[in-house]
Amino acid sequence: MDTLSQSFVTALALVASFDRELSAIVLLSLKVSLTAVLIATAVGLPLGAAIAVGRFRGQQTLTVILNGLMGLPPVVVGLLVYLLLSRSGPLGEADLLFTPTAMIVAQAILITPIIASLGRQVVEDAWREHKEQLRSLGASDWRAALTLLWDTRFSLFTAVLAGLGRAAAEVGAVMIVGGNIDGVTRVMTTTIALETSKGDLPLALALGLILIALVLLLNAAAYMTRQWAARHYG
Repeated sequence: MDTLSQSFVTALALVASFDRELSAIVLLSLKVSLTAVLIATAVGLPLGAAIAVGRFRGQQTLTVILNGLMGLPPVVVGLLVYLLLSRSGPLGEADLLFTPTAMIVAQAILITPIIASLGRQVVEDAWREHKEQLRSLGASDWRAALTLLWDTRFSLFTAVLAGLGRAAAEVGAVMIVGGNIDGVTRVMTTTIALETSKGDLPLALALGLILIALVLLLNAAAYMTRQWAARHYG
């Protein structure tokens, strides 16, 4: 058996046996990414809905900026968060650098524009369709935004899943602010990069398989949610 095949077999064995190191890395990855998504969702969806429904000066400019921020370079975000949390930075006294909290902050900054922009588009489409009805009922912009957020929740769930997939696959920013410290800030993507550079392919392959499975699961969940909503809500 060649080296690659042996590494792949060992990787499958690690996954099947719920290896302790592997499990710890996966659990930390999920904890960081899910927390970041919760924060980004709480900020991004109301922001996107407010931009979609509201009418104010600079609205189009804000929309363009929000769409542009979807492509934020992760290493730049990592650098900015690093400067913010470093000893000489404004939040240096909090001692958050090289902790999971710093990684959560970086991921939340990266995915908030994604969730906000996708959410804005969903709510804006619904707003065009139901604007006159909501206006006739006397709904304010804020109440209309909340109503549309609820009515489009299944479509918005897809946006949230997109944010989660982006967070789970992130490596640049979390490497900078987390430091990839064994047992503290080592997540799936940073471990894959490290172990590959060291030549330890089994662990890297095992984590790669889990990461691919997670991405496929998220896409399947998004598809099933859209199908379910289409059947039950037309």
